[in-house]
Amino acid sequence: MATTAWGTASVVEEVQIKQSADDKSFATFVQLLEDEDGKMFVRFAYATDGTARRGPVTLRSSDLERLRKSLVKTPRLKAALAAACE
Repeated sequence: MATTAWGTASVVEEVQIKQSADDKSFATFVQLLEDEDGKMFVRFAYATDGTARRGPVTLRSSDLERLRKSLVKTPRLKAALAAACE
């Protein structure tokens, strides 16, 4: 389950991109969420301990490439992101 500004939602699909900067390790989550009414959301979040947090998310070009490759395993999330780019 995930908490959003619109209430709780289930995580339908998720991609995690592990990142590091200097001596810090963290991950960016890209999640496809669905609420009780069937509404879909895409959430970008970061985590330092496996728990999604709010805040800015920054992806380098190499991270975007890893995201693109990871989306093969999450077809619904891939379709939601593709629709946003049309």
